[in-house]
Amino acid sequence: MKLLITGGAGFIGSNFIRHMLEKYPDCEVLNLDKLTYAGNLDNLKDVSSISRYSFVRGDIVDRGFVHDILGRGFDIVVNFAAESHVDRSILDSSPFVQTNVQGTQALLEGIKQHPVKLFIQVSTDEVYGSVEGDRESTEESLLLPNSPYAASKAAADLLCRAYCQTFGLPIIITRCSNNYGPFQFPEKLIPLVVTNALEDKEIPVYGDGLNMRDWIHVEDHCLAIDCVIQAGRPGEIYNVGADNERTNLELVRKILAIMQKPESLIKFVSDRPGHDRRYALETTKIMQELGWKPTHSFDEALARTIIWYTQSEGWWRQIKSGEYLEYYERMYARR
Repeated sequence: MKLLITGGAGFIGSNFIRHMLEKYPDCEVLNLDKLTYAGNLDNLKDVSSISRYSFVRGDIVDRGFVHDILGRGFDIVVNFAAESHVDRSILDSSPFVQTNVQGTQALLEGIKQHPVKLFIQVSTDEVYGSVEGDRESTEESLLLPNSPYAASKAAADLLCRAYCQTFGLPIIITRCSNNYGPFQFPEKLIPLVVTNALEDKEIPVYGDGLNMRDWIHVEDHCLAIDCVIQAGRPGEIYNVGADNERTNLELVRKILAIMQKPESLIKFVSDRPGHDRRYALETTKIMQELGWKPTHSFDEALARTIIWYTQSEGWWRQIKSGEYLEYYERMYARR
């Protein structure tokens, strides 16, 4: 099994690469990543010496480059490459349209010329928009994105559907809820809370803090994508969630309690524009059809995640300082 993983130096992508290499002895992985601010090769230090793993730096928006890479021949392409931070998309949506939409289009055009057995588009629950009451979004729910980030992911999903219907490409879309776990970029909520608390810094909470999210451990997400590779049906969409809904404020307070840090670190800040109140996914389809289910207890996995960041201070400090970006620019400038 030969895999092309785009965005594999990021949080979810790097965890997925590790999962596949560990589980499948015959699996070969090429990691294609642009190494933007969210891509970090230190995420994959422990597998970098494995002969079945290789890395190439590049941009999926570059059609010629994508064509050359796909020409090497792959069984499966999993597209994790994305600009994903909502706040950044509000400040400037251009990189989100370029990477998330045009980059996905370049990959789809590439697999038209270099066929693969399966293309997986890794999407998000945010494409459904805010869900009211106790309802849950199904795979058939309308796409109602409320942020430029979510709109760019919805556009990419629709392109995937169109290329599947028009050209018969073997495409599956997965839409997952909020991930947490090791190697997550520190501007995301859980690592931001943990690392700020370790430094006794203020922890910003938007609005009243009652925005609701479902949290899934990244390893469970990786298992879900693995299940989709093994048994998913091209042309289908699969929601992936863990039924661990928490308000942002509840989650922040829980982390502070585990870390024995005072709630006085919490600072309520102005809400961001278009802030969705609640996401919730109906996940019966992937559970019944593919036999997947989450395996991690939220309380136990959250505690382990906090320990990981506590013990990985060198990793997150270099990210917060930006030192790793300077290193990559120097390293690749010499090539």
